Amino acid sequence: MSLRCLLSDELSNIAMQVRKLVGTKHPLLDTARGFVYDSRNNLQMRGLVILLISKAAGPSTAELSFQPNMVSGIYSSQRSLAEITELIHTAFLVHRGIVNIGELKSCDGPLKDMQFGNKMAVLSGDFLLANACTSLAQLQNTKVVELISSAIGDLVQGIYYENSKLSEENCLTDDIGISTWKEQVFLSHSALLAKSCQAAMELAKHNAEIQDMAFQYGKHMSMSHKLHSDLQPFVKESSSDTVVFSLNSAPAILHQEFLGREAWIKQIREAQGKGSLMDYKKLQEAIKAGKGVTSAIDLCRYHGNRALAALESFPPSEARSALANIVRAVTRFS
Repeated sequence: MSLRCLLSDELSNIAMQVRKLVGTKHPLLDTARGFVYDSRNNLQMRGLVILLISKAAGPSTAELSFQPNMVSGIYSSQRSLAEITELIHTAFLVHRGIVNIGELKSCDGPLKDMQFGNKMAVLSGDFLLANACTSLAQLQNTKVVELISSAIGDLVQGIYYENSKLSEENCLTDDIGISTWKEQVFLSHSALLAKSCQAAMELAKHNAEIQDMAFQYGKHMSMSHKLHSDLQPFVKESSSDTVVFSLNSAPAILHQEFLGREAWIKQIREAQGKGSLMDYKKLQEAIKAGKGVTSAIDLCRYHGNRALAALESFPPSEARSALANIVRAVTRFS
């Protein structure tokens, strides 16, 4: 089930152009390195989940008599969907590599290199997205097209929410509660996987109940995955280096909710001191001392349990066990 080959043609075309950025400091280079050197082992996770949930569900009873293009319990259309989902996710990763030219410093490198890098990020992301949309149309299933198109819309909306306050002066952290945070994270991180899992069931002609369970698994598994990622700076004991973390991550948002907005802003200002550099170690200790970290761990496990509950609707199999193991891996904190 290795997905390494899925994006080979598209990414090799982009790699030819990205080589021109070698020697510059444009963040698109880091994005490209992430495709080659998968240090976090979560590359192409979405496509893998779609293939696993397709195999776990198998063919529907309506399809038992006629099973064209099925290999190892997965339809060719479901394999195409896994590729489409990865292409969309990769396109948005590439688009996120665009830098704000107005905020560049002299140490960031020559302006022309950054401008070229931005053009590459825009065009490469658009190229991948266009490939995904072409493949999506070839599936010839209007409900699947509607589901994936709405997921692309959700992604755009979620990223807009993430960046909408960045332009405001001195805005370091959002004034939102955990419920709003969850809504935004669903749009930017969970919607694509959840709707792709549902679409995979639609391609196999499964009923509405199975489609909903697949959606619920994709939604809650990716929510727990995001919470697990947000928690890493606060639960890792081995690292002695100061870890820079987002002030809009789940532990920070929950910390703010318990502490109050004014007290949280005060802690941020104290961590900044007289200079503009943030003392993340000091902020990290403040958040650890509160209830934010333990509450985020509880929330991660809650979403993990919801994902495991959704899997109960699928018959026992190695694929279902693999999906359950993915959830257990992101809800385990030593």
